[in-house]
Amino acid sequence: MTTYPLETLDPAESVQVLPRHLAGPGTVDPRAVWGFPFEEGWPFAQTEEGAAVAFSPCLLLQTTYDPKAIGPSVGPRGAIKPSKGVWTVTAHWRPFAPPTWKVGFDATTPAEAVHDFHRELLALYREHPNGTWLFQPRVADSQVYAPLLARGWHHAVQTDGIQTFRPPDETGGLSHQYTGKHVSTAREPVTAWGSWGGFSDDQTAAWRAWGGTADDPEWRARFTVKTPARLVGAFTSSLASAQPLQRTVESLQRTIKSLPVQGRRSVRIVTPAGKQLPPGSHVAAPPAQVSGRTR
Repeated sequence: MTTYPLETLDPAESVQVLPRHLAGPGTVDPRAVWGFPFEEGWPFAQTEEGAAVAFSPCLLLQTTYDPKAIGPSVGPRGAIKPSKGVWTVTAHWRPFAPPTWKVGFDATTPAEAVHDFHRELLALYREHPNGTWLFQPRVADSQVYAPLLARGWHHAVQTDGIQTFRPPDETGGLSHQYTGKHVSTAREPVTAWGSWGGFSDDQTAAWRAWGGTADDPEWRARFTVKTPARLVGAFTSSLASAQPLQRTVESLQRTIKSLPVQGRRSVRIVTPAGKQLPPGSHVAAPPAQVSGRTR
């Protein structure tokens, strides 16, 4: 058995990867990720640099992709992190009004989970084209975290009104601010946005999700307090799915190198027969200083 099986594969070869929240972004294609019926009058525009925007025909929904929304930065471990793109979604009570709720995903978020969020968004929109269900939650918050608990994630509740859900290996998380001054049922618009995906600070988001370590995540997602729980649940259900994601060996190697040691040990390649490599078979690349090894 080889300790680092990715080294034996062609970089262009595709593999099946679990868990989903550590699989990397996959293919970043706005048209494919959004999946809107553009032939039915949904406006879409994209620049040569890759930035894209789409609207619902009624202009109540707006989605954007900015490939350089976040500039280069220095991570907690001192590594220089390159520019990162951001997906954003905003919903408006009336066209051109300030957004009532907003969602942001790092472009390093698994594209399949971002797509599943937008697929549910489109379904919700089509059920009530006048927009009412976009602003009136119809499901319990438990729909958001139940899929995670079913996959073995554990749950902790703090006295400050925040509950957190983490996988057994602590390589990701979901936090929910379920009470406090920022949680309201009023229809006030969201007006304060900051540098990351339009969020001014952590308190703006009722739901926050991430992959990797909490202090230096591989990706982040945030959902403001008015975001329908049904949409957040579509995202978490996708993350918790046992269906592996397809990635090229080359892209998976890039993702793994950016993960902490525990995250590298958690990534698994699933064989075509549906069997996982044994837990001792890490897919991470060996340290650079190792010049040789026995097989």
